[in-house]
This record gives sequence, C-alpha cells and structure tokens, in this order.
Amino acid sequence: MFSYNCNPRQITNPEFHIFFIFATLFIRMQQDSINFFLSLGALVVAILSLFRTNVLVKENANRISDQTIALQLGAYERLVLLCDRVSIPNLVSRSVEPGMSARDMQLILLGNIKQEFEYNTSQQIYVSPVAWGALQNLKEQSILIINQISDMLPENARANDLNKHLLEVIMSQKEKALHTIVLDALNIEAKKLLK
Repeated sequence: MFSYNCNPRQITNPEFHIFFIFATLFIRMQQDSINFFLSLGALVVAILSLFRTNVLVKENANRISDQTIALQLGAYERLVLLCDRVSIPNLVSRSVEPGMSARDMQLILLGNIKQEFEYNTSQQIYVSPVAWGALQNLKEQSILIINQISDMLPENARANDLNKHLLEVIMSQKEKALHTIVLDALNIEAKKLLK
C-alpha cells in the first residue's frame, strides 16, 4: 500500500490536497483492481483445473471400460472353448484308449469335465449369471448322461461300448444338443458387449 509521510491537514495548497485525495483513491482502486484480477485469475485456474480433472476422469473411465470389455470378451472366448471341450462328442473323441473298460472311461470322462470346469471357474466373474448358469447346467447334464448310460451297461462293457451309446444318445436328440444351445447363448452374450 502507498504511504506518504506528510499529513494532508498540514498541506495548505488545495490543488495538492485534491491531488493527494485522488492519489489515495487511485492507489486503493489499484489494490481493489489487483485483488479483483487475482480473484478472477484464481477462479479461471480453478475452473480449468476442474475441467481438466473432469476430462481425466472421463478418459480413465473409458480406459477402464475398454479394459473391462476386453476381459469380458476374453472370458466368453474361454467359456466357448470350455463348452466345446466338455461336449460329449469331443470328450469321447479325445479320451479313446483301446482296451479300456467302460467304468474306466466313465471316470476319465467325468474327470475331464471336472478338470475343465475347475480350470475355468474364475471366468464366472466376467460373464453374466445366465451364461455361467448355462455352463453349470451343461456340466451337470453331461455328468448325468455319462453316469446313466454307464449304469445301463453290463459290468464287462468296454470303453467303446460306452462311447458308442453316449454318441447315439447325443445324435438321437430331436432338438439341438445342449452344448450347442449353450454355445449359442454364449455367442449372443458376447455380441451384446460389442454393441
């Protein structure tokens, strides 16, 4: 603030007195202007900071959203492979060993189904409950079919007998096989993510 050592009452010249009053007002006005412009500058900086923060939050949300979609699509890909691997025709074709008993083949088929599901259990985090429920149903139905066909065979039945009966049951279904229905459901769910 401007300070002047002389007392205005001691000044006898009226022009100087008027000048002194205007100088004091000017200095006060300058301080008010400086305060105003500093406040205005602070307001502008605050608004720009808020805008920039908002932009960063949106960019971060978009990046997280893109990463989440990528994880979800990866999960659906893995579950499509799971569905294909635990379908009875594929299980049978991968597990054929000559001379094996039907009981041993039953245990191998059931073990493969359980192992495949254990390996992919974490994928349920990224998919809808409907999709995971469909896979659980596929697992349970496949196990049920394998156990029922195996129980119908005689004690001395061979693995080829079990495999043949399993494939006949699957092929004789009038509607789509369950694994095909589940594959279709997974494809529909994955395509929803891409829209």
